[in-house]
Amino acid sequence: MTIAHSQQPLVFIVSGPSGSGKSTLVEKMLEVPGTMVSVSCTTRPPRATESPGKWYDFVSEAEFDRRASRGEFLEYARVFGKHLYGTPRRWLEEAARQGLDLVLEIDVQGAEQVKQKLPAAVAIFILPPAREELERRLRARGQDSEEAIKRRLDRARQEIQRYTEYDFLVVNDDVERAGREVQAIALGARCLRSRLSERARKILESFGG
Repeated sequence: MTIAHSQQPLVFIVSGPSGSGKSTLVEKMLEVPGTMVSVSCTTRPPRATESPGKWYDFVSEAEFDRRASRGEFLEYARVFGKHLYGTPRRWLEEAARQGLDLVLEIDVQGAEQVKQKLPAAVAIFILPPAREELERRLRARGQDSEEAIKRRLDRARQEIQRYTEYDFLVVNDDVERAGREVQAIALGARCLRSRLSERARKILESFGG
């Protein structure tokens, strides 16, 4: 089912390999007034630095399956053949209720599902400066085993090959510059002719447009 974008908030999809810094750039996007972020649902256990409800809602596999069977997810997928991740549809409804633009931090599988349902969604792919830098960042986090790092690097290669499915590419070699770029994308998307605001529509009508 395709959801008519004229009745929905502007949706931004932000994807990128693990270690590309996409979470930091999502925070930069949220500095733009009128934006909000969705809280993803996952079956993986929280890390020591994570608080439930900030970036993730941690649930059991059985609970995730129940929500999926009730059609509560805008998108969901199993990552690395292990844990499930999904975007609750209620965040889209909440953004519409508040009149805000919605930012989704999701992987390429989820992005594909969202674009099928919301073709007007603006998709942004975050690129690391180089493979070597991505590996350095992953090792510096100290969260993954050697096997997990190799798996993430292989997945990064696969994800980056799908960059053509995205509207914008942002290279995160300098977080301040990259932050300004994603903010510019957010502001520019609001000015698209297909996203005419009510104020702009009334002005055009006053000129007979």
